[in-house]
Amino acid sequence: MAALRAAFAALAAALVAGCAAAPVAAPEASAPAATVSLRLLAINDFHGYLMPPPGGLRQPDPNEPGRVTTVPAGGAAVMATAVRELAAGHPNHVFVAAGDLVGASPLLSALFHDEPTVESMSAMGLAFSAVGNHEFDEGAAELLRLQHGGCHPVDGCRGPQPFAGAGFQYLAASTVVRATGQTLLPAYAIRRFDGVPVAFVGLTLKGTPHIVMPSGVAGLEFRDEADTVNALVPELRRQGVNTVVVLLHEGGEADGGRDGCDNLRGAITRIVPRLDPAVAVVVSGHTHRSYVCRVDGRLVTSGDHYGMLVTAIDLQLDRASGRVLQSDAKNVVVDPARFAPDARQQALIAAYERLAAPLAQRVVGSITASLTREPDASGESVLGRVIADAQLEATRAVGAQAALTNPGGMRSPILKTGDGRVRYADVFEAQPFGNQLVTLTISGAQLAALLENQFHGERPRVLQVSRGPHYEWDATRPAGSRLVPGSLTLDGRPVAPAQRLRITVNSYLADGGDRFAVLREGSERVYGIADAEALARYLGAHPGLEPPRDVRIVRRP
Repeated sequence: MAALRAAFAALAAALVAGCAAAPVAAPEASAPAATVSLRLLAINDFHGYLMPPPGGLRQPDPNEPGRVTTVPAGGAAVMATAVRELAAGHPNHVFVAAGDLVGASPLLSALFHDEPTVESMSAMGLAFSAVGNHEFDEGAAELLRLQHGGCHPVDGCRGPQPFAGAGFQYLAASTVVRATGQTLLPAYAIRRFDGVPVAFVGLTLKGTPHIVMPSGVAGLEFRDEADTVNALVPELRRQGVNTVVVLLHEGGEADGGRDGCDNLRGAITRIVPRLDPAVAVVVSGHTHRSYVCRVDGRLVTSGDHYGMLVTAIDLQLDRASGRVLQSDAKNVVVDPARFAPDARQQALIAAYERLAAPLAQRVVGSITASLTREPDASGESVLGRVIADAQLEATRAVGAQAALTNPGGMRSPILKTGDGRVRYADVFEAQPFGNQLVTLTISGAQLAALLENQFHGERPRVLQVSRGPHYEWDATRPAGSRLVPGSLTLDGRPVAPAQRLRITVNSYLADGGDRFAVLREGSERVYGIADAEALARYLGAHPGLEPPRDVRIVRRP
């Protein structure tokens, strides 16, 4: 207990110490020109992808309109060179991020609690990052450890050298510790460029408590994004700031290619128009999309995900007023054919690869074709079917009749390469959260309510289902009544409202994650193995696995 009290005392001290704004950098030498040029280099949603993500970057095929192709992109070693070369020739530059640098990471980073990613970003010269929802996957205390350094409280120091913490500053203006009323981390930082002050404000999406394990955000309040920034503007103006750059872990999506902005939609469209005019640039993320937009005169950008793009943003600042006179941006592909890998990053990655190899390279099974995560019209995916089947098989012994899993928990496809052997690292990339399986009892009526809840909001969140359940949904009907009456069956038999059902979900869903609150009502809970372990065992039990093609969900029309 004494050790536990000491740990809480250390966390409390860190919370108080972290709440002040980051210090103002010393003024740089002034220049006679009337304007000051500033280049921002930005990324979002890196998610620990130190190595290039499988599949590459999806983009329109320039030779065949309407077709999508993929190109190699990403990897920390190539990104480091891209950042360095894109900054060359721009004496005033700064490298920033819009959150989710860590969390839902591949095994190479996750095995070491994302210390490799923090070290990689620090070596690249990252200056500031918003805190994303995935920064809370292991809780606020772990986020503070990543910021300030020190060994993991359970696993200790496992890296090639002691972990010193981030060389960049996390910013969390909208994340408040309820007990103190102070921000968890600094709200903003001010940096001067040729004497002109620019403020960087970090924001986490207000809906974070709905998409993170409750234990990860206990004691924290996530405030409205626009209200938070607007309340800070008077304080910033008193420090001479007339230009604000917002690093926002919330976003949207748009059509028109990686620099397009046709039909911009999503939460970003409700936040940006409410921002104070002092905000000149919004670097956004969370939705894993790319766009360069102009909203109410201000620049709004997003650079896809997994480090496949770097957004280059150029600003012309008026020296006298400190305001932005001109701005433009473009998303640059982190192309290994254009940017040579950085030797320092290669050495860092190689050191961790040597430590991770015994587990990462273990062969767990084989497949005959790729297990893809792209959903069909109904919302099902091949990988989703396999994961749900694996979870059902892992929990049959405790009475499970069906399994359901959330699409957000599937982070990467399992692609067939060579003879089709699947390594543990491949499994972990697909299921990186370490959630436990939970088998619980609900009624047929609760299952129907759960399925209806998939279709609330702008984008359906279709749960992936195992063998056994089958249902139909009608996209033309209003939310709350899209489940086709009489279509829900289990093993070919209609599900009655009062029927008791044993279903398996992951611990994130069991706690009501993704707004599936009805699952919190589930009773007779039995906790099982981790989801990734269930998938690994399933692949081992079914060598040469063929992707299931049976239809479990039907969409009308």
